[in-house]
Amino acid sequence: MAEQTRIHMVRHGEVYNPGGVLYGRLPGFHLSDKGNRQAQAVADALADRDVVAVISSPLQRAQETAAPIAARHDISVDTDPDLIESTNILQGRGISPGDGAWRDPRVWWHLRNPFTPSWGEPYAQIAARMATAVDKARARAAGHEAVCVSHQLPIWTLRLSLTGRRLWHWPTRRQCAIASVTSLVYDGDRLVDVEYSEPAGG
Repeated sequence: MAEQTRIHMVRHGEVYNPGGVLYGRLPGFHLSDKGNRQAQAVADALADRDVVAVISSPLQRAQETAAPIAARHDISVDTDPDLIESTNILQGRGISPGDGAWRDPRVWWHLRNPFTPSWGEPYAQIAARMATAVDKARARAAGHEAVCVSHQLPIWTLRLSLTGRRLWHWPTRRQCAIASVTSLVYDGDRLVDVEYSEPAGG
């Protein structure tokens, strides 16, 4: 059997977002009190793992989620821009039902093709950069484990790509809850398993 390496893809914890906007890559969105507790729960769940690297998206919510995980292993958080949230032309807009954002004719052109998607970063581009991030993490943690803290859409798109499924999907069907852990198990360069857990609760 080849040397086994695990890459734990962690979605950040709950964000303080009283305005209910799609925050995307906007600065200034940090974890809520609940989000900080969720991050600690993930850190507790991974405390006994053979983690040798913790790598995070540059966005604040991901950095704050990564911090307690790294602290449990007495290592620093490194940043990889390939783990960042996808771009979205609708960021900064309200996303609550009935707020009118989706009825605004100015955004209709951006909604014309959900298969790409036309409102943001193409799924194929997300999958490619996330695969690059995983490859870098695997190289650093060969024979051990690494944690990569990212965001729901990038993690789910990566999983679809690695398991040979189509990248287009219904957002409500993503198995990637807040503060969840999607673990990629490799024998050498070969992906042999994908495990999923929600250590902070559903």
